[in-house]
Amino acid sequence: MATAERVKQDMPPKGGYRKINFARVFPKPFASSRAMVGTYLVCTGVGWYLYLLNDRLVDRYQVESRSSLIAITPLLDAEADREYLKQLRKNRETEEKLMKNVKGWKTGTLYGEPVYKTVDKKELIEPGLNEYYVHAPDKVLYDRVYWHKYL
Repeated sequence: MATAERVKQDMPPKGGYRKINFARVFPKPFASSRAMVGTYLVCTGVGWYLYLLNDRLVDRYQVESRSSLIAITPLLDAEADREYLKQLRKNRETEEKLMKNVKGWKTGTLYGEPVYKTVDKKELIEPGLNEYYVHAPDKVLYDRVYWHKYL
């Protein structure tokens, strides 16, 4: 019991503990509302100015691109027509080569009978896709038919 009397108990300081601050503390504003609105208006104005400058430049590029496309379209159409006729000629020559040993076979007809009897001989009858690509590899036809798969 003698040791219990010597132990000093921990007591609050004289005058007590300081008060606990539990009130809500608002952060200091970064800038005044006028400054923030002014900054927004300046940034928006500069952004619109730069947008309009770029828009004029883009318009010039688009006009040039459309003009070049309009200028080259007849050439591209002529080349496509030329390739089309070359493929028709190739199909005809391949048919002649394949059917040369068949008696009575005349190229462009079905055993000597014209397929289209009411059409003039000088008129071109465009073949369907399967007939057009009959002597081409399958991949060429599939690429043409399923072109949208490559977008």
